[in-house]
Amino acid sequence: MTIRVVLVDDQPLVRAALQMVITETEDVEVVGEAGDGTEAVRLTGQLAPDVVVMDIRMPGMDGIEATRLITTGTGDTRVVVLTTFDDDDYVYGALHAGASGFLVKDMALDDILGAVRIVASGDALIAPSVTRRLIKEFTSRPTATPPPPVRLDGITDREREVLTLVGSGLSNTEIAERLTISVATAKTYLTRLLAKLDARDRVQLVILAYEAGLVAPSR
Repeated sequence: MTIRVVLVDDQPLVRAALQMVITETEDVEVVGEAGDGTEAVRLTGQLAPDVVVMDIRMPGMDGIEATRLITTGTGDTRVVVLTTFDDDDYVYGALHAGASGFLVKDMALDDILGAVRIVASGDALIAPSVTRRLIKEFTSRPTATPPPPVRLDGITDREREVLTLVGSGLSNTEIAERLTISVATAKTYLTRLLAKLDARDRVQLVILAYEAGLVAPSR
């Protein structure tokens, strides 16, 4: 099955570079390009792509608002945002808006292509090292309006442990090692958490762990 992608970036050179790599693959194709959020939302509604690769900082409607509109629509399109490491505020907003993960612009193009495949398969893409950076950044920063507490009724003590480790940025393999369980068992716990907490993917679990206070603030 071919993965249909819309590229959204206000820099034509970025879109051209991605287009060049994708053209050489058999399982991914670019079905549309946009230079701002408004056009991205319009194209997504028209073309129903599998994945939108979304820049954050753009003139007019930014990538966060475009992501929110796309993910709250009636289609199954998933969004991966593009960022640089100085975009932490924007990345956090994009994850809340419904993005299934994010890519760093200085990643190798082949790695970005691999990430598109991962997200298209229904998984979330959020590198553990970057997860840790985001959690550290946002738990160490005072906020004017703290997020409302998240209730975790219905999950077991072990599932709470797993959720805490997910929120801390650990991969399934690292969770398995920490809890002395198999990777398959760690994946089973993750699947149960997604169902019980009505979370779309791993990214949402990270946010829930933070908002439930399971991730200790870093000082």
